[in-house]
Amino acid sequence: MKFATLQDHTLDGQLLLVSRDLRRCIAAGPLAPSLLHALQHWTEVEPALQARYAALNAGALASQPFDPRQCAAPLPRGPQWCDGSAFLNHAHLMAQAFNTPPIPDLETIPLMYQGASDDFLGPHADVPLPSEADAIDFEGEFGVVVGAVPMGCAPAEALAAVRLVVQLNDWSLRAMGPREMRTGFGFLQAKPSTSFAPVAVTPDELGNAWHDGRVQLQLEVDWNGERFGQPHGGEMSFSFGDLIAHAARTRRLTPGTLIGSGTVSNASRAAGSACIAERRVIEIIDRGEPLTGFMRFDDRVRMEARWPGAGAGPFGVIEQRVVRAANAGNAEPAA
Repeated sequence: MKFATLQDHTLDGQLLLVSRDLRRCIAAGPLAPSLLHALQHWTEVEPALQARYAALNAGALASQPFDPRQCAAPLPRGPQWCDGSAFLNHAHLMAQAFNTPPIPDLETIPLMYQGASDDFLGPHADVPLPSEADAIDFEGEFGVVVGAVPMGCAPAEALAAVRLVVQLNDWSLRAMGPREMRTGFGFLQAKPSTSFAPVAVTPDELGNAWHDGRVQLQLEVDWNGERFGQPHGGEMSFSFGDLIAHAARTRRLTPGTLIGSGTVSNASRAAGSACIAERRVIEIIDRGEPLTGFMRFDDRVRMEARWPGAGAGPFGVIEQRVVRAANAGNAEPAA
């Protein structure tokens, strides 16, 4: 199934079923007024949603054109958002560029931080931020939304809890990150609200592109109309099963919890990058200094996971503009 959420001035929006070709949509119906409600009652509502989705694709129901510009994030808010760093090529590049000591257990224990889940951004919403001096960066990622996950589960059991797969942009303010990491408390101000592509899909919709707990698709990233990178999601060093199990090591996860992959990163330089910071560290390694600046107000970023050699991808498109926040004059300077 494919889901989207129509903005309707409520906290959770109205749940839509979207046709397989992303052209038509219908309301999910009273059994599932929102995606969060559907996830919390998955066993009861999933059969009816499947039947309604099949009827939509067969043209058996009256439907409307699907307009992703009217969409919020598929899950406008969730009970928890945990983002990993499962592409170790990214971490290795950072360590090489800055000659930092090895992170203990990097190859065996996933890195993960807990972000804000109360205010996710839709795929075409402007992104208000306080200052260009904060070093504004995009981060193209994949993610999953889970059902109930018991504490201490194994990766295989954790992977079975995946209900939906999503595409996202985990915005970062790079100037704030180093100070927050030095405190030992982790990211807070360095991580603004995360943006999501309009459509969340059940894993079966990806076919062979969902394999080994990984999204086997290229993530095409354009910055101000120019291709920035097209790394492949299959190079995750840790699977989503590993990431979910890590998050659930000492706590249970409730339905609607989101788990992110971290920046998609490939060993091949030809793949480009899914974030500016990675391009900058490659420039440091290759040329001795960073040459690429961070984003400016009115810059635009576009992200789309694509089927190889095919048309539109399964999640739709994130296409956003960075703007100055209305209260930017009250922003604290980056330390």
